[in-house]
Amino acid sequence: MAATAREDGASGQERGQRGCEHYDRGCLLKAPCCDKLYTCRLCHDNNEDHQLDRFKVKEVQCINCEKIQHAQQTCEECSTLFGEYYCDICHLFDKDKKQYHCENCGICRIGPKEDFFHCLKCNLCLAMNLQGRHKNCPICLEDIHTSRVVAHVLPCGHLLHRTCYEEMLKECPLCMHSALDMTRYWRQLDDEVAQTPMPSEYQNMTVDILCNDCNGRSTVQFHILGMKCKICESYNTAQAGGRRISLDQQ
Repeated sequence: MAATAREDGASGQERGQRGCEHYDRGCLLKAPCCDKLYTCRLCHDNNEDHQLDRFKVKEVQCINCEKIQHAQQTCEECSTLFGEYYCDICHLFDKDKKQYHCENCGICRIGPKEDFFHCLKCNLCLAMNLQGRHKNCPICLEDIHTSRVVAHVLPCGHLLHRTCYEEMLKECPLCMHSALDMTRYWRQLDDEVAQTPMPSEYQNMTVDILCNDCNGRSTVQFHILGMKCKICESYNTAQAGGRRISLDQQ
């Protein structure tokens, strides 16, 4: 389960087709700013020089009968269901993803609602398992709630100051799991390792490693630039046991 509830994010397509790359819906929004019809606010924003205020949407057009009507969940003319989920505040139409509208956040989020709580100090919807356990930043150990620095939530669920996060981009200081997608960096390391042969006395040495990303164990060839996990191909690894074994001795 995600540590923080995601904002239910919203693409466009031609009228008559259901939904877009962002949402599955049976209507088009009539933009109050320019009176144009778009599948969603992001479709609008990607094609216009201004933004659509979702809260000001008053009318929608059915994709089947093309009747323009007040924003509602079902077409008043042909009974087309505009969305399994509908929020009459955000005017969000979509298939059911256990969404809920958080009054404190002021937007709809993907739930289920009972798995999240809204922290008034962080001004975020967070996973229930973080309730009462997200007070101090694990980097600087200062109180997150009283700090003027914005809080950031890592994929693993830990909170820290955004400034501390920017300084610790590579891994979570608590569980050592990579905080970002490091695939491109790992491939760069592949090239560097391939172009940096080890001295002859180390070329036939292996070492047992523990991967901080997948928690897997494997035996790999020792290299001073890094040891690559055989399971997930991450270089976020550490020696397990600290013993290097010569292949010639096996």
